[in-house]
Amino acid sequence: EVQLVESGGGLVQPGGSLRLSCAASGFTFSTSAMSWVRQAPGKGLEWVSDINSSGGRRSYADSVKGRFTISRDNAKNTLYLQMNSLKPEDTAVYYCAKGYGLSSDRGQGTQVTVSS
Repeated sequence: EVQLVESGGGLVQPGGSLRLSCAASGFTFSTSAMSWVRQAPGKGLEWVSDINSSGGRRSYADSVKGRFTISRDNAKNTLYLQMNSLKPEDTAVYYCAKGYGLSSDRGQGTQVTVSS
């Protein structure tokens, strides 16, 4: 059974930074592409970023490009999202997901609130 547990969310001021983590289990993490997606209040799921199994290829939504960095540690079965220069419009529940796109294999999410 795929298990994904996100952590690291919280309340941060505009311009601040957060680092999200996602602990994975129940599947072979090192051979799986992974993604981050988010859902803002009252809106649908939005793809944020993805990374291939080795970490050598990364993609970002235009809305976060240059501010967010996705990475992974296959030895620790952990996915990360470093978020810098946060904006109020980044407020959302952030989910890690197995595979590319809006995968149904997602964790429970972690809340990120950007507000002064």
